[in-house]
Amino acid sequence: MMKRVGLVGVTGYTGMELTRILLGHPGLRLTKVTSRKEAGQPLQRIYPFLQGTKLGDLEITTPDCTVLAADCDLVFLAVPHCTAMEMAAELRGLGTRVVDLSADFRLRDHEVYESWYQVPHTQSALLAEAVYGLPELYAERIAGAGLVANPGCYPTSAILALYPALAAGLISPEDLVIDSKSGTTGAGRKAGVGTLFCEVSDTFRAYNLTKHRHTPEIEQELGVAAGREIRLSFNTHLLPINRGILTTAYAKLSPGADMEKIRACYQEFYAGKRWVRLLPQGTLPETRWVRGTNFCDLGLVTDPRTDRLIVVSAIDNLCRGASGQAVANANLMLGLEEGAGLPFAPLMP
Repeated sequence: MMKRVGLVGVTGYTGMELTRILLGHPGLRLTKVTSRKEAGQPLQRIYPFLQGTKLGDLEITTPDCTVLAADCDLVFLAVPHCTAMEMAAELRGLGTRVVDLSADFRLRDHEVYESWYQVPHTQSALLAEAVYGLPELYAERIAGAGLVANPGCYPTSAILALYPALAAGLISPEDLVIDSKSGTTGAGRKAGVGTLFCEVSDTFRAYNLTKHRHTPEIEQELGVAAGREIRLSFNTHLLPINRGILTTAYAKLSPGADMEKIRACYQEFYAGKRWVRLLPQGTLPETRWVRGTNFCDLGLVTDPRTDRLIVVSAIDNLCRGASGQAVANANLMLGLEEGAGLPFAPLMP
């Protein structure tokens, strides 16, 4: 039996990607899509690629939690922070499962959230219910959850890169450096001078150094791996490409750690985890190899001269970093196979 799902915030890039994925999903049927600005139009009016498909004539409506709860087994919230927390609370009160793609429930400490996002968390009581939606770490808890906080795109790439080595004590939790580069869709679909074609084409720049809001999310989860509080350096850059994230993480090796032990650790940790691909030694990830997929590719390098582990991680920021991961979480929550609707090959070239 098909499960009914709704999508609040269909007009952004994550909403567009969710629509693309759900169009061919064998177990989820998109029954409600909402947007205040585009309400009353068929979905194919804003997304012409849906012409002639089963979703093309689906009418966009204004968001109404009562209607969504009545018509959907689960609702995806692809809306900004603050907006999501209120809607999630109302939907949960009506008994509807929620996958929240905003940052509102990712941080377990509401004070940390408020210090980084500079807004009060009005639904902090729900933080204890929310499960962080990284299937490699929390699949069993996600399967029983009513509210899942879909991870950020940068944190997905960074956490998966370092978690096994930290958990095994093969690297020091001190002086971690994470250098990440993202395609421009990571900035969202809203208009802005900084993301105009002429501003991003044929150039490369850093932004939000020392103050990116994904920093505490990465520290939170890597702190779980290390079993202690972590403070790290997280640095972000904007690539002149549409989609993709390439993260390079640097860590000091623990005494006795070498490549043989590290590769064995990663192979064991990610055994059976279908979305993480540990590349052969000597091969480093590229964004084009994961474009349009839910994969995270990892490459491992040790530097004997500086006594460091270097992990390179590549994901698609829209799929693995947002909508594809949201679908994997929804699959688990609704009793479907985790990979249902996600057997994508990379969009090459």
